Amino acid sequence: MTLFETLKSRCAAEWEAYTRHDFVEQLGAGTLPLPVFQDYLIQDFHFLVQFARANALATYKSRTLADLTAAHAATGAILAETELHLGLTERWGIPRAELEAAPEKQATVAYTRYVLDAGMVGTVLDLSVALAPCTIGYAEIGAALAPRLSDPAAHDASGEHPYAEWISEYSGEAFTAASHAAIAQLDALSVGGLSDSRLDELTEVFRTATRLEADFWQQALDSEQLA
Repeated sequence: MTLFETLKSRCAAEWEAYTRHDFVEQLGAGTLPLPVFQDYLIQDFHFLVQFARANALATYKSRTLADLTAAHAATGAILAETELHLGLTERWGIPRAELEAAPEKQATVAYTRYVLDAGMVGTVLDLSVALAPCTIGYAEIGAALAPRLSDPAAHDASGEHPYAEWISEYSGEAFTAASHAAIAQLDALSVGGLSDSRLDELTEVFRTATRLEADFWQQALDSEQLA
């Protein structure tokens, strides 16, 4: 198995809670309330900015040309995703000024700063493992939701899926390729094998990051109750 598959199997319950979260299920079914999705989009903008910083940190902490190149490519992919996100949020009625002015919420801060801390105190492998639930998990979620785009039960009054653009982005070729690259990079960084204690350390990093991803979905759902 790849290192990612090993970590995922060790954290199966947390991974299921993240990738099958009620936010994801409602989004796929087309029933997610628009204000909840808009709240998510605003926080995801901050999320992406911090993840760009985390990938830049991976570039700094890399020690080989191959690792530098991989980290640089990942940073570029996150910045490209951020530009796509800006277009998406504007089409959903959220101007850039509003995005930048909105404060980061607790779950946003908790996850993104955890990732940065994992990178600061650990190696580039620790950082890559902390990033994996986002980089790889979103592609898995996008692929799982893609069939819903052709499901009439998930369409709105216009006959289209209300969140087709989001699903198409994360099930598309570019994000799928970035996910595959992240999986390969985890294996490259762990070449030669890992001791049992080291694998246990990385498992806890992965488990925590995955749990914080689920909290990020829940934060958006909770916003409807607080409105």
